[in-house]
Amino acid sequence: MRPSDLGLLVSLSVLLEEANVTRAAQRLFMTQPALSAQLARLRKLFDDPLLIPASSGRGMVLTARALALKEPLNREIRALTELVERAPAFDPQTAQRTFTLVANDNLAVMLCVDLIAQVSREAGPGIKVAIRQMGPELIQDSHEGRQIDLMLATPASIPGSLVRQTLLTDQFCVAQRKGHPRGLGAIDVDDYCRWGHLMVSGMGGGFQSKIDDILNGLGAQRRVAISVQHYSLAPLILAQTDYIATLPRRFLARFAEDLDMFEAPFKQSCFEVVMAWHPRDDADPGNLWLRQMLIAIASK
Repeated sequence: MRPSDLGLLVSLSVLLEEANVTRAAQRLFMTQPALSAQLARLRKLFDDPLLIPASSGRGMVLTARALALKEPLNREIRALTELVERAPAFDPQTAQRTFTLVANDNLAVMLCVDLIAQVSREAGPGIKVAIRQMGPELIQDSHEGRQIDLMLATPASIPGSLVRQTLLTDQFCVAQRKGHPRGLGAIDVDDYCRWGHLMVSGMGGGFQSKIDDILNGLGAQRRVAISVQHYSLAPLILAQTDYIATLPRRFLARFAEDLDMFEAPFKQSCFEVVMAWHPRDDADPGNLWLRQMLIAIASK
């Protein structure tokens, strides 16, 4: 039997049920001559007539070989039909799966901390979550469809080949330690530039950002004294120094016990955070479970 002959088994199943070529052809939406040709092929494959004319002249009678084939064939076709029609299922309590997310440490703090807490409540021991730092090689991996389940990033960082959905918009705020000598009043541009600044440089070692361009447009200049590559260091340094920093509002909210937060003293645009996934995973129930949790977390 050639792979191209497998479709003949569906025709055989209907022929054995109907024992009538005309009725079987109607069920199969085929012409009677086409089904008769298939029956001839089946007789060669099984080396058996399978169906012979009834002595009454009405209908056909199954041979012993056909009778032996009828129920097992129906059973296998039902199983294949169920396989095709059954929607993929995902039960986090019983599934064995590792989800890999790509995010910088800012977005990991903003979103993934709550995500992991929710996974710990909803999922069984077979679910694992890996959070990897954003980098050019991982962006390329996502673009090529390798096993990265979700990317969390700003839109400009997402390859065009991925499906994306906006999770949230945010703005930058000014942070200082509790008990900072500046006090708790609103901060203006002069006050903002009076203090030494800490900034996060994603590429590492940078001492200027778009904020400096905004200040230049106002005829002002700040002094960036400390540059770190990871957001997670910023709250620890701020809590022990008199430096101030301009960081995402949602990120700073995580450190409200140690830091005070103020509106920035200049106009700025909001920035957008999106999640992205490979089109291959668009209907995957596990990936969808993860996305739905992130949507709920981001909406809080």
